[in-house]
Amino acid sequence: MRRQAITAIIGVAVSLIAGLLILWIQGYPALESYSALFSYSLLSKFAIVSTLSKATPLILTGLSAAVAFGSNSVNLGQPGQFLIGAMAVAAFGIHVNLPAAAMIPLSIAAAMAAGALCAGIAAGLRRKFNMDEFITTLMLNFIADYFTLYLISGPMWDRTTYSPMTKMTNPSAWLPMWGGLSSALFVALTAFAVTLVLWNRSKLGYEWRVMGRNPVFSRVGGCRNDANFVMAMLLSGALAGLAGGLLVMGGMQHRFVKGMGAGYAWDGVMIAIVANSDMLPTGLYALFFAAIQTGAMGMEMETRVPSEFTLVLQAITVLFVVASRESAGVIMNRLAGAVRARRAERITIASEDGRNAPGN
Repeated sequence: MRRQAITAIIGVAVSLIAGLLILWIQGYPALESYSALFSYSLLSKFAIVSTLSKATPLILTGLSAAVAFGSNSVNLGQPGQFLIGAMAVAAFGIHVNLPAAAMIPLSIAAAMAAGALCAGIAAGLRRKFNMDEFITTLMLNFIADYFTLYLISGPMWDRTTYSPMTKMTNPSAWLPMWGGLSSALFVALTAFAVTLVLWNRSKLGYEWRVMGRNPVFSRVGGCRNDANFVMAMLLSGALAGLAGGLLVMGGMQHRFVKGMGAGYAWDGVMIAIVANSDMLPTGLYALFFAAIQTGAMGMEMETRVPSEFTLVLQAITVLFVVASRESAGVIMNRLAGAVRARRAERITIASEDGRNAPGN
């Protein structure tokens, strides 16, 4: 864990330096741009709240991809599962009106169930017809996209608006705000903690991890790969669906709007790749990506550096972290070996000095 953290810190630091050089070569005030970027994302209460709000769906979509990739299940259907989860919460919140104590947990359950169902279709097709989930999850994204577009353009369209969107959900389905921060963040952190414990401290998580590293070894060792594959896909879909549902429950509009959540799902896939499908680094990278995305507009206002520069910075981070992961591991192994050899040499010398001392 410490080695992964050091590798991640080195990769992020190198990518930030590379971004600094790009700004300087392009003739922008590099240091002032970085100062504005992090000032607008981290150095005030409003900035921190904005960054944490941005991080909420990224944490969940990143976890969704990490669970899938780490267990050798290629789920690329996060965009569709995100939309289906959001639509499930919107439909439930419009047509059901219960007290908030029941409405909120039921809405969360609806979002997770909808996302899991969407991913479960791909898992079922894999089990039944041996269809590659890489293809089916991608194709299901289109189905989810057009299905939700049909709903908000027809049966669920709020006729009082001029663009496709549903009606607002009942207020009892809205997540409370605390000091400007939506409690959706705490739901996401709870999901993160549960997934972290499940992944690292349970028999099921161990089998998922072994299956991700060597499916043949896990099968020979007695793990039920087929059942584990389905469960990993369901959990992955549920997390992506929860991300979409929380955007409706904890957002500002409390309805399903055309184009909502664009980019969150693919950013989550990118975060999981950078984090090498490890849970804790996934959460940390989600916060980092949220910070630079939040500060982008402030940087543009202060220094006229286009906010799209953050996309370049994200791409550089992915390239540097992924490309340096193996080489950094080799270097750190050599350093650790040299330290252990030096320590053993000192112990040997001390032991020989003790035997040669007068009186022995």
